[in-house]
Amino acid sequence: MPRVIFAGFVTMARRNDLGGFHSTQDPRQSTEGMDVSEPASISTGIAARYATAVYDLAKEEGKIKNLETDLDGLTTALAESGDFNALINSPIYSRDEQGAAIAALSKKMKLSPITGNTLSLMASKRRLFVLPQLVAALRAAIAEDKGEVTADVISAKALTKAQSDKLRASLKTTTGKDVTINATVDESLIGGLIVKVGSKMIDTSIRSKLAALQNTMKEVG
Repeated sequence: MPRVIFAGFVTMARRNDLGGFHSTQDPRQSTEGMDVSEPASISTGIAARYATAVYDLAKEEGKIKNLETDLDGLTTALAESGDFNALINSPIYSRDEQGAAIAALSKKMKLSPITGNTLSLMASKRRLFVLPQLVAALRAAIAEDKGEVTADVISAKALTKAQSDKLRASLKTTTGKDVTINATVDESLIGGLIVKVGSKMIDTSIRSKLAALQNTMKEVG
């Protein structure tokens, strides 16, 4: 999904350019009911409940392929759009502002009704901040239904297709199952990878090695 789709859509919402949108709520008071400070475990629990409902509905209606396409688009938005991340995480946006921006984004991304309606519901309930966990939970549910496992892979720079294929093959040998890679980029790793499959994690990042070296030096000192 081209990055241009996301640029400025939050600003548009605030300027009342989305279908006559008008917010009567003072953004300075919009923190009421906002749960962006909830612990990660609670966020994961909230996302899991939404994921179960969304997945069951998509499966019942035979729309799993559509859901996978939606997840690809949302993953791109989360990775590339500062506006999108601000919208789902910042308490300065009112429910109406979030709802209007989500409606515009769903239309531009051509999200399926199931996904679009879910995002709208999350906006009305002030739950958009769990969207990354929702995407991960849905990918895991789809993979499990296919007899696959999902590997969350964080790298310092985007993996090439050859690197992804090699990693997927290696993980398949280890797990005995087909592997779906959920890749994200974190430049602070400097180099290497962090791979998480289920409860197991392998951290080969340079950042981790430097931290271990630093701890060792402290012990020596």
